[in-house]
Amino acid sequence: MRLRLRSILVGVAATLFLFGLADLVARLIGPTSAPLLVLGQAIIPLTPTSVIKPVIALFGANDKIVLVATVALGALILGALIGWLGGTRPRVALAAFIVAGLVPAGAVLTRTGSTLIDVVPTLVGLVAGVAVLWVGLRWAAQATAAQATGAQAQASTPAARTPLLTRDSPADRAQRAGSRRRFLALTGIAAAVGAVGVATGQSIVALTREAAASAANLVLPRAARTAGPIPAGASLDVEGIRPFVTAQKDFYRIDTVLAPPTIDPQDWSLTIRGMVDQEVTITMDELLALPLQEQHTTLTCVSNPVGGDLVGNATWLGYPVRELLRRAGPSPDADMVLSHSHDGFTASTPLEAMLDDRDALLAVGMNGEPLTPVHGFPARLVVAGLYGFVSATKWVTELEVTRFDEKEAYWTQRGWDAKAPILVASRIDVPRPLAKLPAGTITVGGSAWAQTRGIDRVEVRLDNGDWTEAELGAEATVDTWRQWRAEFDDVRSGLHSVTVRAVDKDGTVQTAERREAIPNSATGHHRIQFTVE
Repeated sequence: MRLRLRSILVGVAATLFLFGLADLVARLIGPTSAPLLVLGQAIIPLTPTSVIKPVIALFGANDKIVLVATVALGALILGALIGWLGGTRPRVALAAFIVAGLVPAGAVLTRTGSTLIDVVPTLVGLVAGVAVLWVGLRWAAQATAAQATGAQAQASTPAARTPLLTRDSPADRAQRAGSRRRFLALTGIAAAVGAVGVATGQSIVALTREAAASAANLVLPRAARTAGPIPAGASLDVEGIRPFVTAQKDFYRIDTVLAPPTIDPQDWSLTIRGMVDQEVTITMDELLALPLQEQHTTLTCVSNPVGGDLVGNATWLGYPVRELLRRAGPSPDADMVLSHSHDGFTASTPLEAMLDDRDALLAVGMNGEPLTPVHGFPARLVVAGLYGFVSATKWVTELEVTRFDEKEAYWTQRGWDAKAPILVASRIDVPRPLAKLPAGTITVGGSAWAQTRGIDRVEVRLDNGDWTEAELGAEATVDTWRQWRAEFDDVRSGLHSVTVRAVDKDGTVQTAERREAIPNSATGHHRIQFTVE
């Protein structure tokens, strides 16, 4: 039993050492060489939609950290099993460890854009991990044998025998203690080094920081057409309500990459091809030389739960996609643009939405600054009125003009709607769920959106009372959300609820019917409970 336990510890320590050392070495090379990130990235397209949706709903923007942590936990469990095997069959365990370590190496080599140098961190970690496993298993066996010998010696020594005649001499005890200390030192140091390596290596850095050096060096031109000032009344004086303009650092992020790609703007280009009269390619220098325009637009993720925060509003700078498409000359038979991302992601956007007056943008700026890597630097799409998975491709490199009946996008293949028009929706920001408030007047506030149609009114009700029309903030454009507020007087102590619904300018009332996000957004009224004391 002691040998099995020690062997398991060795397997865990060797695995942790492998990934920790590999992550540290990957700091010198880049995200595509970090085995934890590459393994996690390889898992994403294989994950069933039934798993993806609740993970995004539960963890939101932290879903990527959760995925990497899950991959790391799975690797440690596998390492523990290999160590367990090594307690009795060390050579077999060693072979299994090598085979398992070659899996991330293969994933690194087969990843798009990877080079031979990208596999170096994994191989360095694997060699070091094998060494820890082999030495650790030997020392675990020696420590266990020494401990068993000591126990046998003690059991066979008569109580009356003098210490000089005792088989379990001080030298023997010192040797056994030395074996145990040597084993514990190896596993402890290997595990500590591995943990530090993971904590300070490429994976955590890539998941928690932005490699924004190139973005910082990009100088954006002034807009040829500005979006115009945001009306003073767009932001209501309600403490705790989300700001009208969402800062880049607070803007939601949902995509299919663990670490945002590092793309040099000088190497970037966008190609328009497919069902067009002529193929068109534009570089970053050419794009920045065009008359760019600003517009205020709210983006929404289709995975946003009722009342969720996977929605944000920003001022975008870019060039109308319709002008680029007109250069290429789309075929009259085409009805879809399949946008391709640098990471291989694809999105299906109705061609009409890129040609009409909503000014779909090939965006390079956000809130007066270049895009950050997590938000699509150096260029992304922004198409109002459609959920992000068909309208907001980040790191975009290609627009393929085609047909819905001929091509399917990444999420369409997984059961989501191909066109995904945004539904009218609303959210309560204050009071927070389960808040405790003093008796008297209760102020309620939040946001509502129905991009391309605009919000006509918002209605709120306390408990199961009548619907009351809320005060609306000024409208910036029909493509942005609107803040709202309402007050309820003389609210007495006890448990209460507030419910909200919105109505767009087409007269569509937000539905109370509850449904899941697949295929096109979760629906229902947002309702929160709070206590008045």
